[in-house]
Amino acid sequence: MGAAYLAGFALGLSLILAIGAQNAFVLRQGLRRAHVLPVCLTCAVSDAVLIAVGVGGFGWLATSVPWLAPAMRWGGAAFLAVYGAMSLRAAFGPAEHLDPAEGDGGGLWRVLGTCLALTWLNPHVYLDTVVLLGSVSAGWEGARPAFGGGAVTASFVFFLALGYGARLLSPLFARPLAWRALDALVGVTMWAIAVGLVTG
Repeated sequence: MGAAYLAGFALGLSLILAIGAQNAFVLRQGLRRAHVLPVCLTCAVSDAVLIAVGVGGFGWLATSVPWLAPAMRWGGAAFLAVYGAMSLRAAFGPAEHLDPAEGDGGGLWRVLGTCLALTWLNPHVYLDTVVLLGSVSAGWEGARPAFGGGAVTASFVFFLALGYGARLLSPLFARPLAWRALDALVGVTMWAIAVGLVTG
């Protein structure tokens, strides 16, 4: 059981380390120190639900419903394109709007709505959690709950560390130029992911 748990933890962590829409959003909220815990928990709990679905043996749904994959791909690409455009507009907008002390970046429900959209409209999330983790867990027959538990733990550890660890970068982001650079990086990343989804 211990080996299955560690394997799930290692694979789960490796899947969410890459920069993406969700991670960039958590980082930005951490830098602003705005709604950090709700955002981190929303991401981690969402992952936990999807991992449970995959490990529970329902990963076939993502591949057995013909229209599901294209719908997720185009819907996710559209959302990421809009979010990327908003980030780029912020990067080249008035500098005073980039000060983290100026506000919380939106009310709690608006922030959580964006967080949920970045999570549940991203096809890669389903591929990583439901399909990939679900299929790998099949190799741990008899220890699949431990494997899934390890992957869920990795998600909670990563998002909490990212959200609260971002505070260490606060001195750097006290300058508007750093916020511009972050917004530009996020915008370009979102567009790159959107293009990747559309082109397959």
